[in-house]
Amino acid sequence: MSYRSLPLHLSAACFIGVFATDLTYSRTAEMMWTNFSAWLLTAGLLLGVLAAVGCIIDLASRRLELAGVVWLYLALLLAVFVLALFNAFIHSRDAWTSVVPTGLTLSAITFVVILVAGVFGATVNRQYLRRSAR
Repeated sequence: MSYRSLPLHLSAACFIGVFATDLTYSRTAEMMWTNFSAWLLTAGLLLGVLAAVGCIIDLASRRLELAGVVWLYLALLLAVFVLALFNAFIHSRDAWTSVVPTGLTLSAITFVVILVAGVFGATVNRQYLRRSAR
């Protein structure tokens, strides 16, 4: 599970970067920041697909069991991916409306969901480590 989680962590970093670049754009109105947001969204979504493949492999090989907190964790990860996908559609607009207010709001919500998912992910990781130590 450790090396398969790398795309997930990189994807989360990209989505957190989108929040940062959206905040910067809302304060400066410099179009470069919207381009950065769009690139980070694209990279995060592509890495999210790779992470989903790794998760499917973990589920199929029974390295990850769908019990307890794992359901909520996977639901939160799916919510992050769906929010980021909608955010990518919003960021395809022109100029100011590509970020303010909808894109920035979606970025902020995605950021908060990533934080909550991280807490549940730590719990899932502890369960996985205890299970693999047996």
